[in-house]
Amino acid sequence: MNLPLTRKTDMSRRTLIKAAAATSAAGLVPGLQSAVYAQGSDKPEKEEVRIGFIPLTDCASVVMASVLGFDKKYGVKIIPSKEASWAGVRDKLVNGELDMAHVLYGLIYGVHMGTAGPKKDMAVLMSLNNNGQAITLSKALADKGAVDGAGLAKVMAKEKREYTFAGTFPTGTHAMWMHYWLAASGIDPVRGAKLITVPPPQMVANMRVGNMDGFCVGEPWGHRAIIDGIGITAVTTQDIWKDHPEKVLGTTSDFVKKYPNTARAVMMAVLEASRWIDAGLQNKVKMAETIADKSYVNTGVDAINQRILGRYQNGLGKTWDDPNHMKFFNDGAVNFPYLSDGMWFLTQHKRWGLIKEHPDYLAVAKQINQIDLYKQVASALNISVPKEPMRTSKLIDGVIWDGKDPKKYADSFAIKA
Repeated sequence: MNLPLTRKTDMSRRTLIKAAAATSAAGLVPGLQSAVYAQGSDKPEKEEVRIGFIPLTDCASVVMASVLGFDKKYGVKIIPSKEASWAGVRDKLVNGELDMAHVLYGLIYGVHMGTAGPKKDMAVLMSLNNNGQAITLSKALADKGAVDGAGLAKVMAKEKREYTFAGTFPTGTHAMWMHYWLAASGIDPVRGAKLITVPPPQMVANMRVGNMDGFCVGEPWGHRAIIDGIGITAVTTQDIWKDHPEKVLGTTSDFVKKYPNTARAVMMAVLEASRWIDAGLQNKVKMAETIADKSYVNTGVDAINQRILGRYQNGLGKTWDDPNHMKFFNDGAVNFPYLSDGMWFLTQHKRWGLIKEHPDYLAVAKQINQIDLYKQVASALNISVPKEPMRTSKLIDGVIWDGKDPKKYADSFAIKA
């Protein structure tokens, strides 16, 4: 699909929908449906789209969609807006200062449920990346033997004091990875530790001055702590959950209802950028050079360009190649907004007392995750989608998550609030 979204036909939206449905029903080639979109009957209602991002490696698909001009291809102009904290992203999404954001999965769900500040109906348009986060422990702890979960549990049992760990937002992914990993290691993250919130770019500086014993954050800040000699990687999040959901392209429900064509156009641009990033070594290196700039992540390229290629070191002399490093596209497997992914965050919010009663997990996920919209976009770009909106995963503690009985799953953990 190489034509811009400009009006070249008088087809009404109703005609478009019928044509797409007929295409699907008749089993016609996917390109026919994309041609319908290309003819322009779904011209974006809004030409400029302000998308917030936090300085993290996984903002790359939004940034590169703008830098490489994929946005113009679909009739929109993406304006990346660098934000200081996830709380700021939340506030600007809710009040309309931002149209969309590169944002934590659990933040969108927290706002929708009213557990992350102001309550507002929200939408997940697509997943932006899998994997690529890490839990860092301080050098001081590592020197005492806390180099992994078991080692940390031994040190904490031996040396009684208040241990402080940081996530990036109370209902967000990093807070949940930290909670889950500590509990899987036999450490109660509610009663046995203190958890604080620190914006991602400030993690390394806070550990340097001793404000926390460990933190969970997205790259490049885990690797930055190793480069700076102040921390070690105890576990990667892909070791907690292989191919886990991470950041999403998020917005409000109102935006999707008011600007559905704009939402589709942005999704197409970001999907093209995602595919471009994962297309090869040279693209990843160019991406690292681009987002390292002070306008985006503001760090050395060396802090970004190793782990995006799966080249890991833990700060203790161990190096390894990880095939499950950060992925942006992975032949389309990354971007589908699985209902079970969103439901998982709700189960953990319930587990840790962020919500008091069991919600209707599936109903909430169906409200938030824009699966039909994603399928339209994927079809137009000839990107395959899974047959089912649920997927099955085994996490680090051996427990299986498949979304089939979320209430039972949430209640099943020995360590919980």
